[in-house]
Amino acid sequence: MPTPESEAFLAKKPTVPPTFDGVDYNDTPRLKAAQDSIIKEQWVKSMMNRLIRQELQKCYYREGVNHLEKCGKLRERYFETLPDAKVKGYLFQQQNYIPGREDPVGQDQVSAGLDRQADGVMATVPEKVAKEKGDERL
Repeated sequence: MPTPESEAFLAKKPTVPPTFDGVDYNDTPRLKAAQDSIIKEQWVKSMMNRLIRQELQKCYYREGVNHLEKCGKLRERYFETLPDAKVKGYLFQQQNYIPGREDPVGQDQVSAGLDRQADGVMATVPEKVAKEKGDERL
């Protein structure tokens, strides 16, 4: 059974979801609350990844040569949380926000350094520029 949350904890707990959905950019207190909520959520994910990594290190040390069999679940969980482990900030989400869409526009292309071609195949940006210029070397 979960422990009851204290009044002090509930007072510090953010009441704003970690998104810019429905936030008026002219309302400074709500905008700052949304920014703080996003940063706090990113720090929670980062610290959770750190805890998993520490447990994985202990498991590797404890199990020795059998770590591949014994620590598989921790390793998989660590790799699942690894993409969200970095604290990225809120500016990209704030500047590229589209109402009703969870991820900002271009987030997957910007983070991977990729650009989508017209035929749906992923190519790196230099390859696309070279094809537009007619350069056959790539």
